Amino acid sequence: MKRNNHWAVFVSKNANKDLFIQLLLEKKIEGGLAEFNDKATMLMSDLSIIELINEEEIHDRVEVDKINNKRLRSMSSGEQKKALLAYCLSRNPDYIILDNPFDNLDIASQASLGGLLKDAGEQASLIQIINRKTDVLPFVTNAVSIDAKNKITYHKNVEEYLHQQKNESIVFPNDVPKPLHDYEIKSDALVVFNKVNVAYNERPIVKDISWKINTGEFWQLIGPNGSGKSTLLTLITGDNPKGYGQDLTLFGMKKGTGETVWDIKQNVGYFTPSMTDLFSKNHTLQGMVVSGLFDSIGLYVIPAEAHLQVANEWLQLIEMDHLKNISFSKLSLGQQRLALIARAMIKHPPLLILDEPTSGLDDYHVSLVTSLINKIAAESRTAILYVSHRKEEGLEPKFIFELIVDEKGSTGKIVLGLD
Repeated sequence: MKRNNHWAVFVSKNANKDLFIQLLLEKKIEGGLAEFNDKATMLMSDLSIIELINEEEIHDRVEVDKINNKRLRSMSSGEQKKALLAYCLSRNPDYIILDNPFDNLDIASQASLGGLLKDAGEQASLIQIINRKTDVLPFVTNAVSIDAKNKITYHKNVEEYLHQQKNESIVFPNDVPKPLHDYEIKSDALVVFNKVNVAYNERPIVKDISWKINTGEFWQLIGPNGSGKSTLLTLITGDNPKGYGQDLTLFGMKKGTGETVWDIKQNVGYFTPSMTDLFSKNHTLQGMVVSGLFDSIGLYVIPAEAHLQVANEWLQLIEMDHLKNISFSKLSLGQQRLALIARAMIKHPPLLILDEPTSGLDDYHVSLVTSLINKIAAESRTAILYVSHRKEEGLEPKFIFELIVDEKGSTGKIVLGLD
């Protein structure tokens, strides 16, 4: 039986991954991968999932998981990727293009999908496109890299390529800018959960959550998909009505004692990757960062000179002040992430929430983001709540709060910082 030929495609910072995929699909690739130009393929990507979900909605039928008669929209991220893999294999392709298959999956889901991909590799060749070196499938041997100029380089093998790579040490030379004003919080305890429970339609989500976040602490919140991480975040930001009637104190205010959502949100700086889509081509980088002082998407007031000055200081910190008049939408993904973190921090909020800030980034930009977060933690009084499926190398949280799934509702425990 012929052994299938598998490839890892390492995408460097600012490389055009979509162009490479297009060359594969149009059968115009050169070099060692040209062997696939006359072969049938399927694409397994997040975009494929979105397109198939739309197809199921338009035609009002199940397109992918016909065995279980289950629609993609009703599945978790891990289930969607497993269903798409099975769907791809059912078409009997010669090879499958895997576009960062482990993105947005928790550790258990990554391991489960990895096992299925190993089995799939017996049926079809795999071309795995990856931003993160740690994601390469262990049975893939051939290596290709794409640089910022979209030059494709073939390497002897994966082992040799990884050996050549060096982790870049990122240092931001400037200090974190000083705050324009201080917040008056009645207590160093910013967030206090005391045996908090949340259920939806009688389905328990979290149970007996007791957790306290103090001024200046650096926390990471972990847990598998569906464990309730998003539920806890919405309780902290005041967006979840389930907070009423609970023993929950936010920024010195007992939940349900007359506080407004604005009273809560003004104490929070917030980042999530989906925020990228909120800023149009009309938003300059400087204007986008300044808007963080007003918690607005866009500027609806003329900023004072002090506002522009502190925004420029943050742009100098992340070494992007020369781009201040550039449209935010024209920045690279990594640059956008750094700018959005600066926007969330410009007011020096008591609490900074970073929800999956490294999702979809390459190793270089992950190093930039984690270095910036560590610097903020070391040089400000802002408490940080970092939420991610990954435990990033080099990130330095002092405390980790882990959600443990249970059919009676996820419980929480502190797994670091008790010494």
